[in-house]
Amino acid sequence: MKSSIIVNPDICNGKPIIAGTRIPVQTVMEFLGAGDSIEEILEEYPSLSREDIYACLQFATKLMANHYEIRKVA
Repeated sequence: MKSSIIVNPDICNGKPIIAGTRIPVQTVMEFLGAGDSIEEILEEYPSLSREDIYACLQFATKLMANHYEIRKVA
């Protein structure tokens, strides 16, 4: 895969971004979640590649594979 997802505390407040950009994974996922196609995202962000969008999907999938436990905070 061409691109990777990185976290840099000095870029986008430490949110995961696509390497070589200032585009957060969250932004790409929000576009996809809103029903935008990969082609529409590529038109909006010409600096991205299809592989970048797939990297975002893979990152989100791996993140969600972690075990989560919801607890009430006092």
